[in-house]
Amino acid sequence: MNTILVTGAAGFVGSHLAHRLLERGDRVIGLDNLNSYYDVGLKHARLARLTGHARFAFTQVNLADRDDMARLFTEQPLHAVVNLAAQAGVRYSIDNPHVNLDANLAGFLNVLEGCRAARPKHLVFASSSSVYGANARQPYSTHDTVDHPVSLYAATKRANELMAHTYAHLFSLPCSGLRFFTAYGPWGRPDMAYYSFTKAILEGTPIKLYNGGRHKRDFTFIDDVVECVTRVIDRPAQPNPNWSASTPDPASSNAPFRLYNVGNSSPVALLELVETLERLIGRAAITQLLPMQPGDVLETCADTSELARDIGYEPCTPLADGLARFVTWYRQYYGQ
Repeated sequence: MNTILVTGAAGFVGSHLAHRLLERGDRVIGLDNLNSYYDVGLKHARLARLTGHARFAFTQVNLADRDDMARLFTEQPLHAVVNLAAQAGVRYSIDNPHVNLDANLAGFLNVLEGCRAARPKHLVFASSSSVYGANARQPYSTHDTVDHPVSLYAATKRANELMAHTYAHLFSLPCSGLRFFTAYGPWGRPDMAYYSFTKAILEGTPIKLYNGGRHKRDFTFIDDVVECVTRVIDRPAQPNPNWSASTPDPASSNAPFRLYNVGNSSPVALLELVETLERLIGRAAITQLLPMQPGDVLETCADTSELARDIGYEPCTPLADGLARFVTWYRQYYGQ
């Protein structure tokens, strides 16, 4: 039985991943600081679905607390570490830069140092499609350079990739970075568009559509995301024997390091998202068209060919099906 540490276990992706790992027989140590970035009650409700399981143990720790993190990594052998904990939010990072840096840089360094001491077989960590920044070439490829972030959040996630490569190079720590595109589904994050749009339609309040709703996003259903993460955990990163220092590929290395996009390769306009939710809910939305916001990008689309090649899986849930499952959960959870 393998023991896997999942940071951000009270979060959206983390709680679903913990369920999946427990279902297949792993032991899971869940870590979260339960901060108030969004409804803490939702985080506790996610945890309540896990805490009764005999192979699940939870610890409330702040990723940026160096001493607590060091103790955690020395308490028992860890087969793998999945770092999903972070301070999320592009716009939040603009208004709260120090919070973002503490969680995403100092916190991630503590994870790397913990792995350096504990020597797990694999570190899998969450990056973000936000790292593509000002890069306009579609679909986004991990083989492209990403040196022009347009938000501090994006800069911290790119920094995580660079930090992980350093530890892969110096200490032969297998590291896989996952650039998540827009994940959605039951038990999701209230700050995400699909969640807030559903709330607004049901309550009859206006939906704010920035850039006139013309943004396009690559939506990935949570079950697809978790299946991808689980398969990546089981395939520790290996050095790329074809990697060349004279023509370096950003997605791999001569160290045990690699990057993947986790997306659906099918961008959807936000106006289409609203229309789909209207049909599922049976109510018309009230929309407010607004200019583009700082730090935002027009479109995201993932090239997932390497993910399909290496783990034999590609996200495949149609948006309408995934949203239907989300709307059903939302109405049950909030009694609407």
